[in-house]
Amino acid sequence: MADFFFQPKRYLITSALPYANGPLHIGHLAGAYLASDAYTRYLRLMGKEVVHVCGSDEHGAAITIRARKEGVSPQEIVDRYHTLIKETFERLGVSFDIYHRTSAPIHHETSQEFFRNLYQKGEFVEQETMQYFDEEAGQFLADRYIMGTCPTCGNEEAYGDQCEKCGSTLSPEELINPRSTLTGSTPVLKPTKHWFLPLDKYADWLKHWINTGELNGLQLHEPADWKNHVVGQCNSWLDAGLHPRSMTRDLDWGVDVPPEIPGAEGKKLYVWMDAPIGYVSATKAWAADHGKDWKIYWQDPETQLVHFIGKDNIVFHCLIFPAILNAHGDYVLPKNVPANQFMNLEGKKLSTSKGWAVWVHEYLDDFPGREDVLRYTIVKNMPEQRDSEFTWKSFQDANNNELVGNLANFINRVLVLTHKFYQGEVPAFDPDEGFTGAFDPDWPSYHDSEMLLMFDHLQEVSRALREFEFREALKRIMELSSMGNSILQYNEPWKTINDDPESVKVVINFSLQVVAALSVVVRPFLPFTSDKMRTMLNMEPIKESGELVRMLDDLAEGLPLLAAGHYVEKPEHLFTRIDDKVIQEQVDKLNQPETTLTENEFSGEPVKENIDYDLFSKMDIRTGTILKAGYVPKADKLLELEVDLGFEKRTIVSGIAQHYKPEEIVGKAVLVLANLSPRKLRGIVSNGMILTAEDPEGNLVFVQPATAVSPGSTVK
Repeated sequence: MADFFFQPKRYLITSALPYANGPLHIGHLAGAYLASDAYTRYLRLMGKEVVHVCGSDEHGAAITIRARKEGVSPQEIVDRYHTLIKETFERLGVSFDIYHRTSAPIHHETSQEFFRNLYQKGEFVEQETMQYFDEEAGQFLADRYIMGTCPTCGNEEAYGDQCEKCGSTLSPEELINPRSTLTGSTPVLKPTKHWFLPLDKYADWLKHWINTGELNGLQLHEPADWKNHVVGQCNSWLDAGLHPRSMTRDLDWGVDVPPEIPGAEGKKLYVWMDAPIGYVSATKAWAADHGKDWKIYWQDPETQLVHFIGKDNIVFHCLIFPAILNAHGDYVLPKNVPANQFMNLEGKKLSTSKGWAVWVHEYLDDFPGREDVLRYTIVKNMPEQRDSEFTWKSFQDANNNELVGNLANFINRVLVLTHKFYQGEVPAFDPDEGFTGAFDPDWPSYHDSEMLLMFDHLQEVSRALREFEFREALKRIMELSSMGNSILQYNEPWKTINDDPESVKVVINFSLQVVAALSVVVRPFLPFTSDKMRTMLNMEPIKESGELVRMLDDLAEGLPLLAAGHYVEKPEHLFTRIDDKVIQEQVDKLNQPETTLTENEFSGEPVKENIDYDLFSKMDIRTGTILKAGYVPKADKLLELEVDLGFEKRTIVSGIAQHYKPEEIVGKAVLVLANLSPRKLRGIVSNGMILTAEDPEGNLVFVQPATAVSPGSTVK
């Protein structure tokens, strides 16, 4: 049996629950989902018992905020996006055993059981606190219903729980100039009662567990196996001192506090108590569907629990959720939390509100059949230890130079030559016949020695996957393909087939063994490609039931992966080149507002009174390009712009300072109402108006031409 180094009975893999208030973008894939999918597929290929759970996080203030803005119910919001997210994962080939949802009754029951258990054990601290109250709306405000200025970095759009600019965790009372997101009014503090989890009480054991892996005399994990930034962030929180954290909120959407608890009326569970419990409820639902006992996955110490998340969720999965699990008393703690950092887009941070994102469902529509190209590019640039970047140019290069130029090229050449020389059959060969190997073109090699080198290389792929080094694993897979290309290039069988046919048999046989190995090891990253390769090789489809470990065992015993005489099919194109024009179209799509998912998704302002056509025809709307941008002194909302209208350059003052930074918009194409009478704003004469639209989240976005046109073009 191939050495696998660690032998728990089973694995439970969780992927961060995506928030059901919008579509998936590439940052989500890079943060958690392609890593969890690759790891799960790897475990299955190694013959391990594994369950991979995920689901939609459907509670919390962001859901109700979006519902209010759209004039629909929270249930309508989560139903819409749960369906879209689930379908997107399926189309991309992310292989969850279950994709659940936190609005399901079993989740509410499970979350209430957790709360009830901790309440009955006396783990909560019940106390009255002062909380912001919106007098115009007549309700208490959850953290996300409050915005203000961050005391750390000065960001004026910080939320009551976190500043998304600097990453600081906040309480609403820390915000400078707080305002309600419901009405825009200044909230007042009023008393309300809540239940707090005393994280300070758990700080000592959490610190010991994080840094030693030990708890109650048991070694639960190896600290050296955890990523430095995960341990570092945990210690930063612990060193700063943990404080009690409220586990309830005054909300009208979410999981009810168990009604038998005094004072529960009108109280909901804090989303970061309820959301991680979604992993448990999803496991319960999966087990019920498959006749399994869910408890062995959560309460048996021989289960290895691994959380895949982005770095913004580290504190919740490494401190708060473990504290809840340990306080409950029956649950295992995570063996590892291999959180990734952030993926940026074209040099800037992803921003869903500003449309600076690549939406996965749109990618799948625009690039049918190219699921694995996106998967490959993201894994190749996965932010495992530090922030990384996605660019459309790197996507094109990865496809054209690596997937087409290396992997597909090698496989195509081998299969074409097999059909040309041997009518599609794997040739038998003389094991004593030498040929030029991959590593030293000046030194002869042999089939057996090259097979051993490939075995060693595949062991390194396996090690990298096991240790969450997905970029390294993918790199080594592509190196194996490069080795195959090198052998073909060094030996030139198309030239030597007549003069040295015996050597050609060795070259083609070994090359086919490499293709067979690649069909297995690409599976965690390129599942669609793996299926196509198996079809071309005329091999059994991969069911992810121990194929990799059996392959390693066969290689260790000197057995071939494809026997002599085995017939392979003619090749098909695994990947095709992507032209510059296609890439430019995607670049042009950036900075556009999020795709409207339904006709009635956003109810804007009512339509104004009709005007005569003659009045409308007097409006002169032109295309323009922003040349310069800067802040207007003592005006929080205004930017001074210099806009090229083709026939002249104009100064225009626009109220977009709270939505765009000056450096973000230079070079942007815009539409300008060019014949608006000049108007002085803060001492600056504004000669025109930039046209913008308001998205469902209240952000202003530029109205732009769909394709590039010259400045000064008339809008008709």
